[in-house]
Amino acid sequence: MKAIWLAAAVVLVAPSAAAEVTDTAPHGFAVTQAATIAAPPARVWRTLLQPRLWWDGGHTYSGDAANLSIDLEAGCFCERLPNGQVRHMTVVYAEEARTLRLFGGLGPLQQSGAAGALTVSLTPERAGTKVTLSYDVGGYARGGLERWAAPVDGVLGAQLQGLKQAAETGAGG
Repeated sequence: MKAIWLAAAVVLVAPSAAAEVTDTAPHGFAVTQAATIAAPPARVWRTLLQPRLWWDGGHTYSGDAANLSIDLEAGCFCERLPNGQVRHMTVVYAEEARTLRLFGGLGPLQQSGAAGALTVSLTPERAGTKVTLSYDVGGYARGGLERWAAPVDGVLGAQLQGLKQAAETGAGG
């Protein structure tokens, strides 16, 4: 799974309005993605909470984004599996239509001693909503974490583009 996820991440790097690996080190990295979405913050928020509408199914354990959910009350960004579930991240902060913060290790990071804080910030703008994703990861991974920065940045960029598309087309309600 790890090698497949890394290879897919490198191939699926999607350009976004602003993408940057802001820091790397053997013990961690920080990445930031930003885009303006032509939709009001309330619609972007509703769409954000429905990852089945915008997350790429190729970056799931089940292969199907329809199995993904974000449950604020349970604090879970989870995925249903045929014989179980995956908790991708834990919701640690949610302020409606403004900020969603999750903690954990996405994809193959979950199999290492690494985890991070993923903050999704929504800021109203004349053209809609500026969405900024910031993922700060630290801990231990064999071979060092700095090699994961670019692939993770690319995967998050692709997800942000999926969110943009879903919110702008009204898929999230």
